[in-house]
Amino acid sequence: MAREQAAERWLFSCEHGGREVPDEYEPVFRHAPDVLESHRGWDPGALEVFRAISPGLADATFAATTTRLLIDLNRSLHHPRVLSEFTRPLPQAARDEIVARWWRPWREAVADAVAAWLAGGELVRHISVHSFTPVLHGKVRNADIGLLYDPGRERELGFCLRWQSLLLQRGWRVRRNYPYLGVADGHATALRRRFGPRCAGIELEMNQALFPGRLAELCADLEATLRELRG
Repeated sequence: MAREQAAERWLFSCEHGGREVPDEYEPVFRHAPDVLESHRGWDPGALEVFRAISPGLADATFAATTTRLLIDLNRSLHHPRVLSEFTRPLPQAARDEIVARWWRPWREAVADAVAAWLAGGELVRHISVHSFTPVLHGKVRNADIGLLYDPGRERELGFCLRWQSLLLQRGWRVRRNYPYLGVADGHATALRRRFGPRCAGIELEMNQALFPGRLAELCADLEATLRELRG
């Protein structure tokens, strides 16, 4: 068991850490300041949690702070919403440039790290850090934390069952594959499809209602429970 744990590398990513707009695209978002500030523009709190918990646990970290409304790093290129209503109308050349400058280098840097570890005979555990709006389309989300994964993969299922149990013991409302399904299109899904079962992908979703009031408490409990899981 110790040998297996020693051979597992942990990678943390944060795809929606900010709402920055590159200078050359500021005219595109000139009339959208409210949308940029909203949950549609970024994942409030996600970057703070990522920066708090990853240093002592991760073997590699990747965080993006450009708004998801430019291009969504958590979507595959074939997804209809990888570009937003602000960037979809741009000329093809401009759309191709966005993919080439922001989406492809970031996604491939993560994939290169995974590929290098797997080539060395190691396992990979990918934790993608996100947050969700407390109310969507008038419906209240009744969880503090969501753990998204593929239930057909034992390394993901077993990990999330244990993580949920540890967090429940600390008083958090934790649901699995909520408020989204772990097998839906996303960065973790893309990596597991590309690399197979040796790359286990977990998406951590946190309720934005926890920020900023319970940020420190949440970070402490996430780090402590992950440290226990890593052993």
